[in-house]
Amino acid sequence: MKRTSKALVVLLAMLSLTFSLFAQAQGETAPQKEIELRWASIWVGNDSKAPSVEALVKEYNAANAGKIKVVIEPQPDYNAYEQKVRTSLAANQAPADIFTIKFNPTTETFYQSKLLMDFAKVMDPQWKATFDAGSIAQSTVDGVLKSLPMETAILPLWYNMDAFRSVGVTSIPTTMKDLTAAFDKLKAAGIAPSSQMTGDTNAWTSMIWFSHFAVSLGGVNVWDKSFTDPAFVEAAKLVKMFITDYSTSDAVGLGAGGSGGHFLAGRTAVFSNGPWYAGRADLAATPFFNSIKIAGLPPVGPTSDFMISRLQANICAASSKDPAREAATLDFLKYLTSAKSIARIAESSGAMFAIKTDYLPTIGLQKQFYDVANGAKTTSFDLEAALGAEVTLEFAQQLGALALGRISAEEFCALVDRKIER
Repeated sequence: MKRTSKALVVLLAMLSLTFSLFAQAQGETAPQKEIELRWASIWVGNDSKAPSVEALVKEYNAANAGKIKVVIEPQPDYNAYEQKVRTSLAANQAPADIFTIKFNPTTETFYQSKLLMDFAKVMDPQWKATFDAGSIAQSTVDGVLKSLPMETAILPLWYNMDAFRSVGVTSIPTTMKDLTAAFDKLKAAGIAPSSQMTGDTNAWTSMIWFSHFAVSLGGVNVWDKSFTDPAFVEAAKLVKMFITDYSTSDAVGLGAGGSGGHFLAGRTAVFSNGPWYAGRADLAATPFFNSIKIAGLPPVGPTSDFMISRLQANICAASSKDPAREAATLDFLKYLTSAKSIARIAESSGAMFAIKTDYLPTIGLQKQFYDVANGAKTTSFDLEAALGAEVTLEFAQQLGALALGRISAEEFCALVDRKIER
């Protein structure tokens, strides 16, 4: 009986060892499960960065087949996408594994969420050195870096010089008196002088004009002042005048698509937007494309030779307790933000970035953006970048009432000022 028990113990030990070796072998040979990363991307559809971004993702997936796969979830409606990010985070859910935000006082509050990866803890010195130091500093809050600065922008005015020359104006007006005189000539010729709008969540093109006026009147630090400051009141009066006297009849309530559409169709002579718009195929197809000149607005106050600028898009990533998923996310983001990848996107789209590359455009509209940016003596934020989404939404909602004369410039500024947290 004792002999039988001893034999049984030996047999069980042998079986256990065999099973252990088999399991170990299986673990060594079992294929690694592919990690799928969802990227809620705004760079899709008509966005000028879409083709190069799509190509880069395809190349990355091919090189990492079976290990990592990035899936683009298209977000073509910028305004709806921003709302999606806010509501997802409020519901304690990451909107995707990778997503973008406009960095401003509103989105800065996202840094309080534990859902976002803190790049300050995982970024090695070599990777950090590839970013513009000022943009990294601007994106860091109390030592926390929960978004990477990606796309930057200056926001100048675009002048269709074919339209101006058609009414006898051969150069960009350098004073407000000359600008309004040229606009009067354009109106007389049946051309709406400027693309303005009060719709969407930020009244985008008119917000850019307002920002130029406010900075010229109040200085580059004007955003630190109360919104009832005379600089903002006068800027409100000016933007109202350009909406009502020097724009299209549908400007009140118009969205960004309509504002840009008027310029693309040649119905307006002056437009305002960032460098990403320069790479659009429908813009390049216009008969006046080669006549477009980029510049600021003529000064209306003591501050001149400045340019409105912003961080246009910062990249966020969902935090993960899975080391493999975190490593996969960082691997893709390093690839996406590499100098080689960014140069490809910049060359094809005209967009500007917070990542250092050797790329410098030499001809065309893209070169003008770099020249204007480098030629500005100083820069200042636009309203949205300086004060955040909630303030900008109030600005847009009240701008129509201002343009229609339902409220005064002083009342307009007081209403916006109530939304500013101090």
